Amino acid sequence: MIPGERDLLLVVDVQNDFLPGGALAVPDGHAVIDPINRLAARFPHVVLTQDWHPAGHISFASSHEGKAPFESVELDYGRQVLWPDHCVQGSHGARLSAGLHADWAELVMRKGYHAHTDSYSAFLEADRNTRTGLDGYLRERGFAHLHLVGLATDYCVLWTALDAREAGFAVTVIEDAVRGIDLDGSVERAWATMRENGIGRTVSGEIG
Repeated sequence: MIPGERDLLLVVDVQNDFLPGGALAVPDGHAVIDPINRLAARFPHVVLTQDWHPAGHISFASSHEGKAPFESVELDYGRQVLWPDHCVQGSHGARLSAGLHADWAELVMRKGYHAHTDSYSAFLEADRNTRTGLDGYLRERGFAHLHLVGLATDYCVLWTALDAREAGFAVTVIEDAVRGIDLDGSVERAWATMRENGIGRTVSGEIG
């Protein structure tokens, strides 16, 4: 597959807090950086997403008395997994990895900045009503096929892929350029869900 003008590489949340040593490190998360950089050199268009939480965000376990990271609570919009404080606006952990060749990006789209709503997806926040505006941007630019890479397979990559497909884009996830958190088999379930929803799966070596 040779990327064309209607193809876009969408790089999800390759930030310090999701890498080894970060507040919410994804196992082997650093392994996505080299393949993403190689892919970015092949794609004519690249967009990055960046988790960008205010301090005291509702998704942080520290915002819920007596709760620990990875427990769950019911919020107005449904079940919320509670996370360690991560990707706090302006912090080192929120920065894009220094190893990521981010200068190729035409847009850096921040998400999760509303204090009372989480946002895994780059298209819709967790209340499933609040839009980020990414859909409109991509349509106005004329993109048709999104190729997803980044972190984490079973959360932000999954939700972004599903919402992109629902919005009518063709979607392919590049499996050697993603890694997952994998809570109780969540990575395997994520791949199954993506397959069931018509989302493609490939490896970076197939893209030239």
